[in-house]
Amino acid sequence: MSPNPFPDLTARFSSECATAVAAAEEAGALLRSRFPDGFTARPKGELGDVVTDLDLMAERLVVDRIHARHPHDLILAEESGESGGDGSGRTWLVDPLDGSNNVVIGLAVYVVGIALCVDGAPVVGVVHDPVSGRTWSARRGCGAYGPGGRLTPPAGRDRPAPPAGPLLAWTQGHGVRRDDPAARALRHTVELGSRRLLQLWAPLLAWAMLARGDIDGFVGYRAEAIDLPAGALLAREAGVAVRHLDGREFGGGFTGPDTERSFVAGRPGVLPQLLELAARAEAGPVTEAHAGLPEPTQS
Repeated sequence: MSPNPFPDLTARFSSECATAVAAAEEAGALLRSRFPDGFTARPKGELGDVVTDLDLMAERLVVDRIHARHPHDLILAEESGESGGDGSGRTWLVDPLDGSNNVVIGLAVYVVGIALCVDGAPVVGVVHDPVSGRTWSARRGCGAYGPGGRLTPPAGRDRPAPPAGPLLAWTQGHGVRRDDPAARALRHTVELGSRRLLQLWAPLLAWAMLARGDIDGFVGYRAEAIDLPAGALLAREAGVAVRHLDGREFGGGFTGPDTERSFVAGRPGVLPQLLELAARAEAGPVTEAHAGLPEPTQS
């Protein structure tokens, strides 16, 4: 077995993880008590996004809980932006309601996400699903955990995808326009090479599904910074490989340009196929016949 790459961190951040879990679950109870009818919504930005008063209430709850326990840390929250911070390099990322668009249409697919990053790298990640009441958490170098205990790599993790193709999820950043040619090419190619391609409008839930082994892979194009560290850390600590589209190791941080937040993630046996699909998308238009990929199955 290879040595732990972060030996100085294995005994650390347990208090921070407990804070994040408690805050996420308290926010989840609030969201659950007001869904599906006890909230108002308004447009957010010019690209069709929305924000609800549930986002704001859950965010205030989480931010207050973190400030109370860690008053000197910087917090970057989805709706209210930055608060606090003493320059120590510790930054909390809060996505109080990942899946707001789902909530607005009455679809019970949403989660709460919290991460702690140190010098830009995630060290704690928490995802809570208010609908099921389940929570998943990870500390860097210490593994990922869910309601049933530690998340272990699924059997057959090194096997390639079945002939029908892998079951994948997709996300792209809110700022990516629908006619963005690179996003369209990547999504089209990935969909042709998959058995199913899910777009949940709640990327953190897709990360949790990947960490649990419910899906084979996850592809993102210029993903949102606020929820990426928690999800990527959870998946990596569960044995999932995460790479940039060109195959470079993916750090999972939130700093830098959004062009550095495109990724493929999957169990090791599927990762080569995902990287091949990304390379095909970069090379140009792809069809089933040209790519030699399985035809999508019908619903």
